[in-house]
Parts: sequence; C-alpha cells; structure tokens
Amino acid sequence: MEGPDEYPEDDWLALSGLQHYSFCKRQWALIHIEQLWSENVRTTAGSLEHQRADDYDESETRGDLLILRSLRVFSRHLGITGICDVVEFKKSAEGVKLQHREGTWNPYPVEYKHGVAKTVDADRLQLCAEAMCLEEMLACDIPEGALFYHQTRRREVVALDDSLRSEVRELLKQMHEMYARGYTPKAKRKRACNACSLKDLCLPELGRAKSAKAYIAQYMNDDESQTVESQTVDAR
Repeated sequence: MEGPDEYPEDDWLALSGLQHYSFCKRQWALIHIEQLWSENVRTTAGSLEHQRADDYDESETRGDLLILRSLRVFSRHLGITGICDVVEFKKSAEGVKLQHREGTWNPYPVEYKHGVAKTVDADRLQLCAEAMCLEEMLACDIPEGALFYHQTRRREVVALDDSLRSEVRELLKQMHEMYARGYTPKAKRKRACNACSLKDLCLPELGRAKSAKAYIAQYMNDDESQTVESQTVDAR
C-alpha cells in the first residue's frame, strides 16, 4: 500500500515517534495510539538535557553562523511534524534565503541525545526525518547532520544517504497504516525492555496482551468489583 502524495494535516504524526517506532513498535503504539507515558531516570535526564536546546529564545548568531533552537518543522509528503533541537544555518553563496535575514544560508540539523552513540539507527532516522522536513520546507538539499551525545560531549556526523532516507519513508508508511488501524502490537519480551520507561504499562511478561490500556481497565474493574463485594459482605 503506497502512501498519499500528501497527507492532510489532521493525519500528521509526531516526528519524534519515528525513534520510538524504530526502537519498539509496541512502545510507539502505547505512546502515540494509546496515549500512555511514564518517566524513568533516563527519560527525565534526557528531558533536563534538552531544556537549553529546546529554548527558542536562546537562538543566536555567531558571525556567519545562525543557530536556531526549538525550530518547528513539518512534511506534507511524509505526514509528520515536530521540533528540531538545533538547526545551524551557515552563510553560503549556495544556500537558501531566510525570512528577515540577509544573504543565503545552508541548514545543518543537530539533534541532542542522552547517553552515548548507539549501534542502532533510531537516532539517525529521527535526524534524517528532520532534514527531510527542512528540505521540503526550504527547497534545498541537506547531505548531512549531527547527533550530539551529552555523556561523551561529542558530535557524531551522520551522512543522510539514500539508504537512510528510504528507511525513513518505509517506517513512516508503516506508522501511518498502524495508526489508522488503531493497532497495538503484542508484547515481546527482550533485553531492551529492562530500560524502557513503559515497562510497567507494557507488561512484556504477559506476552499475549493485546492492549495495555485494556488490561489496566480490566484491572480497575476487578478492583472495583472486589470493593463492592467487600462492602456488601460488611453490610450483612
């Protein structure tokens, strides 16, 4: 099933969900379809580290370098919207014009991440999607971007090649289809579950659970039934 040439705005998905989906399809569905979320030490640390990067008022100019923080982007072709942590615009004769800015500029997205560089492509896919949004919005080409990891205090330069772009398109197509169906994949226990902030909501040990939300609702109903039964016994 091919996606539409352009998605209506009401069908746009959160760009940040691409990282969740790449890491675990069930995690993405719990957050973006079932609207469940829970913090742990890692997510809290990541949120704190993002505070300055996500402050648009901290945007600045350093000579021929314009640094914009918390820049909202979107793509009608991919059907996503989100916020780039930082986009560095370098003044260049081959760049694009920016509103209220003299000269022409080349955009360079930089995504801030907790921890260290990873072997999996989840972070790189999110960065690539941000670049693809910027390309569509500014009518330009962005061949590379960077991931900044707080633990190592280093940048990882990422080549935004055809392979990475193809994977972004394919995963987003799957996400749109799953979101339209309202489908949450079944839990599959794996090592990464131990560090997931949604472990207590996902309940991977159950394996066959169709919906965490349904399980929680059933648990609440059972608890209420036991309370009513207890009150009835006491009344006797």
